[in-house]
Amino acid sequence: MQDLTPLRMINVLMQDLTPLRMNALRILTLFLLLLLLGGCAHQVPVVRPVQVESAAFAMNGRISVKHQGKRDTAGLRWVHQAQTDEILLLNPLGQTAARIYRDGNQAVLDNGDKHYSDTDVESLMMQVLGWRLQLDGLHRWVLGMPAEGDSLAERDELGRLTVLRQEGWEVRYLRYAETDVHSLPQRMELTRQDLQLQLLIDEWEWNPK
Repeated sequence: MQDLTPLRMINVLMQDLTPLRMNALRILTLFLLLLLLGGCAHQVPVVRPVQVESAAFAMNGRISVKHQGKRDTAGLRWVHQAQTDEILLLNPLGQTAARIYRDGNQAVLDNGDKHYSDTDVESLMMQVLGWRLQLDGLHRWVLGMPAEGDSLAERDELGRLTVLRQEGWEVRYLRYAETDVHSLPQRMELTRQDLQLQLLIDEWEWNPK
């Protein structure tokens, strides 16, 4: 009997299959190949800017909000610049469910066809959502650093924050993206009174346009 290579064996077997089974086998083969390719892929490490505390960034991830016994989840895109912040809350299809924007003059929140504005973003979120984010501190907390002012911090053996208490918030760093000292946070939990936020960061971009 002639020896068959694996490829020839597959061809022989497929000749005996019905068209329906052949299509199913091809789909399964393609799926397995994608899994193998995905397993071979490596995430590109995030390189932090030298002056990371003042760098503009865009962050993609997911947020879960638990407030007064209710929990909501959404996709998240946050673009932070020196004078502006834009936060997009996304539905499961990736469409914008709400947009929060602030600059030096005012803050606006668009929720579907409803438009709100106030002098600062914290007051605006409290007015519309019933809870608020501390953006002035949060843009440093997500970088793994305390904001300016008094704080209490716990750190791991590499010197990275594990727990931060500041401005009435408790921030827990549950996971970092890499194992080195300069790694950025990947999973965080932020708590203040009856408000709890779970933040999962999937992607960073420095100096976005």
